[in-house]
Amino acid sequence: MTDVLQGRHAIVTGGARGIGLAIAKRLAACGAAVTIWDIDGDEAGRAAERLAAEGRAEAIVVDTSVAASVEAAAADTLARQRHVDILVNNAGIAGPNAKTWEYPLEAWQRVLDVDLTGVFLCCRALVPAMLARNYGRIVNVASIAGKEGNPNASAYSAAKAGVIALTKSLGKELAGTGVIVNCVTPAAVETDIFSQMTREHIEFMRSKIPMGRFGTADEVAALVAWLASAECSFSTGAVFDISGGRATY
Repeated sequence: MTDVLQGRHAIVTGGARGIGLAIAKRLAACGAAVTIWDIDGDEAGRAAERLAAEGRAEAIVVDTSVAASVEAAAADTLARQRHVDILVNNAGIAGPNAKTWEYPLEAWQRVLDVDLTGVFLCCRALVPAMLARNYGRIVNVASIAGKEGNPNASAYSAAKAGVIALTKSLGKELAGTGVIVNCVTPAAVETDIFSQMTREHIEFMRSKIPMGRFGTADEVAALVAWLASAECSFSTGAVFDISGGRATY
């Protein structure tokens, strides 16, 4: 792996497992110091220990859906690292599979809080630090569901559509500042989040992918690593598809 991110500091939310952990590993392998933000302190600590072999890594317990928790984590992180160059908003939950009119109200609110409001809160807390240094790369992990709307996953689809729109708004607000904002829209990637879904829903997602397989966390991480680098210099507010051909727009 190259040292394209040498000297950079990255925060990866939900970095303790799955796609988030793959992203954290990739950024570390590219030379970045990585801080994992995750609600699971034990798992995040173990992930940081594994990443330490690649360079500097640490973990902070944070509930990205709670403003006070995010603000405290931001203050703690900046006190330790002094700056943040990269923010990868990856933390998310799938929520239950149910028809929209049968969707549990509490579950709807929780999915929106974690998958959409959490992205907003993290950007709100960390963009000022990036602006102060006239440099930053924000990569939001959305989903193909945010483009197409998956049946029986209305909360997740709506939240990820919101992440796409938030990316576009923030990218335009920051254009010209040196802070670049983009998002990725993976089709289904087989991770622990599948445990929250029915087998029927999983097979439905696979059937929609022309390549006939799920993506891998490492494939998503490779794309995110480029978007998090200085080489990504003329794309902002953009949506990068990684769906095995499912979406072509």
